[in-house]
Formats: sequence, C-alpha cells, structure tokens
Amino acid sequence: MDGNIQLCVNTEILNEYEEILSKKTTSEIAHGVVEAIARLSTTYFQDSYYHFGLITKDPDDNKFVDCAIAADAELIVTNDKHFDVLKKIEWPKLTICNIRMFADQLG
Repeated sequence: MDGNIQLCVNTEILNEYEEILSKKTTSEIAHGVVEAIARLSTTYFQDSYYHFGLITKDPDDNKFVDCAIAADAELIVTNDKHFDVLKKIEWPKLTICNIRMFADQLG
C-alpha cells in the first residue's frame, strides 16, 4: 500500500451499512454514522455499471466486489469467507485481506 487509503462506496453499500448498524444501535445513530462516512474526504463514490456475479454463495456481497472492480481498488478488507472465491480467479485480480492483516499493514 502506498499510504493513500480511500473507502470506496456507493449508495447500495451505504444503505447496507445503515441497515446493519440500525440492528445494533438506533436508526438515528446508524444514519448519522453513514452520513459521517459519506462526508469523509477519504470516501470515494463509485457507481457500479456492470455486475460480475462472482460471489454465488451470498450474491448480496457482489455489490462490494463490483464497486471495487469499478474503482480499480487495490484490495477488499473483509472477514467474510464468501470473498475467498476471489482468491481463486485470475481476472479481475482483487487482493482480499482480513481486518487484522489490514491493521498490521497500517503499522
């Protein structure tokens, strides 16, 4: 990593973040957190115009993959095992790392 870290999102991803956070907090807090994420200078909005359908075990996860491909992202940080299928394909080449590995790379 070159030290330039951006969070690539789109409306579909932010909606999922808000849905998940609403289950763990209140809808107001969840909305506030998502609004804060959206306003960060390091948040990059990328629409996905093509849907690759690379994750078949949980198709809902494809929104993250499609966004990463469209944004030409270097890696996807996740602890979700459904993304492991991406390690076995030659194209598009996306690096998958878990949260602990990512934190270790940050120093």
